[in-house]
Amino acid sequence: MRKLLSLISLLFTLTLAQAQGVVITGFAPSYVGKTINASKVLDYFSQAKGLLATTTVRKDSTFTLVFESPDVQKIILTSGNNEGFILVQPNTEYKIYFPEKDKYTPYKPSGNEVEVAFLELDSTDINYKILGFQRWVDHFIGNNYHLKSRDSLLFAKGLDRFKTSVQKYYATDTNVYLKAHIRFTIAGLDNIPNAAERNRYEKYDFYIRNTPVYYNCEAYMTYIGDFYQKLIPRLSIETNQAVYEGVLHSSPSMIMKALATEYTTSNLQIRELVMIKTLSEAFNTGDFPQTNILTILDSLSQRALIKQHREIAKNLTVKLTQLVSGGKAPDMVLIESGKETKTLHNYSGKHVYIQFMDIESLRTEQELPLMKEIHSKYGNYVHFISIYKASELSELDEKQKKLLEQINWDVYGLPESNPIWKKYNIEAFPQYTLIDAAGYVVASPALAPTPNGQYQTIDETFFYLKKVIERDGEGER
Repeated sequence: MRKLLSLISLLFTLTLAQAQGVVITGFAPSYVGKTINASKVLDYFSQAKGLLATTTVRKDSTFTLVFESPDVQKIILTSGNNEGFILVQPNTEYKIYFPEKDKYTPYKPSGNEVEVAFLELDSTDINYKILGFQRWVDHFIGNNYHLKSRDSLLFAKGLDRFKTSVQKYYATDTNVYLKAHIRFTIAGLDNIPNAAERNRYEKYDFYIRNTPVYYNCEAYMTYIGDFYQKLIPRLSIETNQAVYEGVLHSSPSMIMKALATEYTTSNLQIRELVMIKTLSEAFNTGDFPQTNILTILDSLSQRALIKQHREIAKNLTVKLTQLVSGGKAPDMVLIESGKETKTLHNYSGKHVYIQFMDIESLRTEQELPLMKEIHSKYGNYVHFISIYKASELSELDEKQKKLLEQINWDVYGLPESNPIWKKYNIEAFPQYTLIDAAGYVVASPALAPTPNGQYQTIDETFFYLKKVIERDGEGER
């Protein structure tokens, strides 16, 4: 009977792999009962992610994720505030170990990176090849980086020898992703100042001008992002002015025509991609009208010449307009069985302080006394809301119930499917958002109850807010 069940299980997994493309089976003893998500990077400029699959770690510490992947791509694995990644290639099964955060590494509210380990990995797999190449790069850097300032000529000779060795070793490999990763990792090394360093135009000719655009390759997109960073100050006065006129007229075609006069954007596909990146980069500089930039990006999200650029423009528009200080706060629906359903409208008339928390985290437990303290001081002046991600498959344990019982302001458990997580761009916990009495974003992320690197907390903000409200109230009397 056991053999029959094992055979059925194997056939089921194989069927999923054939139908869906990729199967990740994992071992995560620190995450039993917790959710693990697999997401892809939608584009490397906005860093927007798209959820591919989600699962809950079983009692025996195992989990399975199944999803489609027509190409080699980077997959982000997240659970709570921990995040790791692997590369996947089509029609492949991966066996991995997903670890807890290293206890000696400082906790990061923005997210803790963990190193995913492969339990079995074929030598032909993209992960095996890239891990091997990266070890080679690390070895070269470790042995030669100190020479760049001591003897730049010797460093340049060593870099040339390294490039030649890499080229010979991987000459017969036909994996397109690997080739792109290697080429643009090397291109990054070429940016290290040395005696034989290429100038900007030479780098454009050698690495970019006649090379395909690898949208799914992080090394390529990182190089492009760095190469064209702060492009506008590099432009000639005439081109700079022409770009400015194009923005004032909300005209992508005028900007494209202006950038055509810049040698490093002579490639049409690169030019449109760089235009999108440059506009998003300039959004918060104050040099261009934001409304015009958003109008251009909206136009490009529908009618860009290159299909991939439409998604990038769309993702960047979302990123630029989500929770911008001074912008209208996205509405939300707080709904939980046994509680009154509320929206942002229910909290109008006062500032709103939203705590997005992980009820499984020690950080939440430590911050709760501080949250209770500031609520007791400012609860008459500010609406407090705590929101946590509720599992749709498992019940709260006793410890979590006791923690929630201590909260004497509105607290809601919302499932992964609730749009609030995307609307408020919640990728790590804890995270705070402050909204004013009229429904506009004051800060997101806002200050926390605990001090940041400059020893600032939200208490100071609320202290002055209270003074203003009391002063205005006295004035009305």
